[in-house]
Amino acid sequence: MELPTLDSARLENRRVLMRIDINSPIEPSTGTILDDTRMRSHIATIDELSGSRLVLLAHQSRPGLEDFTTLEAHSRRLSQLLNRDVRYVDDVFGRAAREEIRRLRRGEVLLLENVRFCSEEVVAEVRSKPPAAQANTNLVRKLSSYVEAYVNDAFAVAHRTQPSVVAFPVVLPSYAGKLLEREVENLTKVLKSRERPKVFSFGGAKVGDSLMVMEKLLSRDVADVVLTSGMVANIFLVARGIDIGEVNLRVMDEKGLTPLVAHARKLLEKYGEKIQMPTDLALKKNGSRAEAGVEELPDLMIMDIGIDTIARYSSIIENAAVVAANGPAGVFEIREFALGSEALVKAMARCRGFTVIGGGHLAAIAAKRGLRDKISFISTGGKAMLLFLAGEKLPGIEVLREAGKNDAGNSGGLG
Repeated sequence: MELPTLDSARLENRRVLMRIDINSPIEPSTGTILDDTRMRSHIATIDELSGSRLVLLAHQSRPGLEDFTTLEAHSRRLSQLLNRDVRYVDDVFGRAAREEIRRLRRGEVLLLENVRFCSEEVVAEVRSKPPAAQANTNLVRKLSSYVEAYVNDAFAVAHRTQPSVVAFPVVLPSYAGKLLEREVENLTKVLKSRERPKVFSFGGAKVGDSLMVMEKLLSRDVADVVLTSGMVANIFLVARGIDIGEVNLRVMDEKGLTPLVAHARKLLEKYGEKIQMPTDLALKKNGSRAEAGVEELPDLMIMDIGIDTIARYSSIIENAAVVAANGPAGVFEIREFALGSEALVKAMARCRGFTVIGGGHLAAIAAKRGLRDKISFISTGGKAMLLFLAGEKLPGIEVLREAGKNDAGNSGGLG
């Protein structure tokens, strides 16, 4: 079943609830939003709904973290980006929020408070229930009676089973927003394209997710070459019998990653010829970059891939027909250890094939170096993209497919 999209919707002058993902890096001491990339990604869908009475539902961070805060600053930044007023109410489904929704006129936009302020959105007891049961939460019952349709434009949370993601399509006519539609279209192209070779690059620290996706891609003969860097590469090097030094083994252990070595070893035994590992690495020595081959690594912190590996990986990427990359090659926040990550992004920009970047780190590098327009598609999802590429069904997308089947029977009301 194809996703129900806004092309098939009639939402002029209707009250529409739209789930977006504007979760942004914030300077905790000042509340300043440091990057508005995710906000910009929703502009096309918001403009598409310019004739509606639009209610935006979003989150920022999660309870317990220092950047868990209100969305007041987000509303101001959205207003600037859209060049139109985005009203903000410090309430999610209470009387104040419902009254603001009722007062909306055609073309107006309202941003509700951080949905994760609601316990129903975050507690495991609710998230473990099926969508139909989650539709009985106060969050969904209250808001759904004040709007007439639901749009999900938040691909980055499509893998989550939370009421704001999976429950509204049970009770309202529901559609995929423009961003979500583009995500599904482009990631499907990565998987189904017949062009070869297909290269996948896995870096960063999400080792468990990366190994799972890697195995699915290799077992289904989707991937021709897998490039490893960052903590992912460290795991594979250990699995191959390389001594990466006590300091790095200790970090692996502290992060609970050591048990994943056995999984990596099995992948090497079965698909070893397709899995590429660094032959040299950059280490931190007296605060500076120092390089060494993997066979002669000193006991220093690994911070990036080395020059020879950069050249080899870049050549593989440049000559690929399809490239998908997720996660940085090293500690790119420190200038001298950003070399590997930047080189991989630059190689993707030179590649004449179809290129996709996932997650925030590589996208930030592409933006910083003025290369965004040279990448075929930049996904807003990190884990959501990984799971999609692994062939997993994302709950937020599956409920929309079901909604498409039952659209004629759904109807929203006004409280």
